[in-house]
Amino acid sequence: MILSGVTLDRFLGGRVTAAQPVKGFRAGHDTVLLASAVPAEAGSEVLELGAGTGVASLCLAARVPGVRVTGIEIDPDLVQLANENAARNAMADRVRFEQADVAGFAERGRQFDHVFFNPPFHPDTGQVSPSSARDRATRDISQAVEEWTRAALAMTRQDGTVTAIIRADREEDMRGAARAYGGVVFPLFPRLGQQPKRVIVRIVKSPGAGFAPAAGLVLHEADRRSTDAAEAVLRHGAALDVAIA
Repeated sequence: MILSGVTLDRFLGGRVTAAQPVKGFRAGHDTVLLASAVPAEAGSEVLELGAGTGVASLCLAARVPGVRVTGIEIDPDLVQLANENAARNAMADRVRFEQADVAGFAERGRQFDHVFFNPPFHPDTGQVSPSSARDRATRDISQAVEEWTRAALAMTRQDGTVTAIIRADREEDMRGAARAYGGVVFPLFPRLGQQPKRVIVRIVKSPGAGFAPAAGLVLHEADRRSTDAAEAVLRHGAALDVAIA
């Protein structure tokens, strides 16, 4: 089924169905991998920054019954779609979205057990997307990696976590914004033997001794099929074990 200007897309093997704009940023594997890495439990209060149409929050809620998720998004049209998606998946009672920018929302002083995000991470010197919505979602015009990390930490309760998926070459930006804490860097390898293009960074909001490497995840076999480990996360809704190697 295709609605006007949007498509209906399935995630986690059909456990989540979400409307997304035909043009602009569209959720994909990065979104699902991010949601799988949030260490939430039933009863956890979780915040997503830059939620878009809500796919990551809904994938998290599908995996963790009883979790409560708030998503913020600056684009009011995407907020409307996200709340419609929550209702579409019978999750509106525990997943809700509101229009807000990260800095403004942080000023409210609310705190959460876990905060997660997929920030704009293409440098401002990068190519401008012809889609204004996609450009805003992906091009880092305001040092969003660092600023979102600092804001996320401010909104995270003691001993809680901040989790993000970012380009591998932006890892130092996120780590630099969290020098007082420790965490894990989890690489995502396109294929065995290749360098990671993306990493998942998890910060634990407690005094730490820096960041430790994790074994990471190989996404594809040589024939481009997803690995069994990737399929378990992307299709079957398994949690990603972001653990120190």
